[in-house]
Amino acid sequence: MGNLAIDLAVYYQTGTARGDHSLLSSMDVKETEFFAVFGKSINDLILRRRLDLDKKRWRRAAAPTIPSHCFVPRYDAKTRWVDGTPEYSFHICGLRKLFPEALFIHIFRDVTSVVRSMLHFHHISGRSLVANQTEAYSYWLRTVSNCLLAERAYGPSVIFRLQYSHLLDTPEAAFRSVFGFLGEPYTPECLKPLAQRINSSNVPADFRINTHETDPSLVEQATKLCREVEESSRPLEVSPAAIEEIETAFNERVRLKINESSRAQRDLIDKDQTGEGD
Repeated sequence: MGNLAIDLAVYYQTGTARGDHSLLSSMDVKETEFFAVFGKSINDLILRRRLDLDKKRWRRAAAPTIPSHCFVPRYDAKTRWVDGTPEYSFHICGLRKLFPEALFIHIFRDVTSVVRSMLHFHHISGRSLVANQTEAYSYWLRTVSNCLLAERAYGPSVIFRLQYSHLLDTPEAAFRSVFGFLGEPYTPECLKPLAQRINSSNVPADFRINTHETDPSLVEQATKLCREVEESSRPLEVSPAAIEEIETAFNERVRLKINESSRAQRDLIDKDQTGEGD
């Protein structure tokens, strides 16, 4: 949905490019409203179909001979849904535009553990997450830097930083803090998913990273940032400078997407004119 936000920004600019001669401008549709309408539609759709997801999970767990009318929904009043992926680190600004009421949890894990996990992942799944150590360090650095920027831009009421080590060492305290942030009641059942590790690369204890294969300055930069995050607390106030920085980065991605689309259209026109498309 992060890329969707970029696409919507492109469409909004297209729909307002000619001032009052453009549809959105003539109707005085503001960008905030434009994004929020799409976000609300997505939210309503997901909540409306939540029981179908529960039923599919029940059918996979139940015996094939059990009739469908035996299905009993566990949570009839769900009003919150969760979508998690490290890739959203690059799209927090756009996601905030789509879902103004959304809350974000930044699960921070130390760089060495992440790099080891990413490098070993292909042994479990058969596919590689990164091509080499340099790519792994760079990916960790970019995702964490983006999350920290979002923390400064939106403040502790929107972004919650959770140490991965706390989740492992003191799971109940970690979950209580997360649910406090979300404004949801804590229940011991929340700990049940931790009984089984998912998306784990099961890195052997003797698996080592050869840092000599990576640019020393990159390793130093990532290690320094990791140490700073581990030793620092979350920002307590919103930073206007961070807001400007994160908005500028989003707008730059939109500009690049517009330029990319324009080049693609010109290439199609050139092909038609030269007959290459025949």
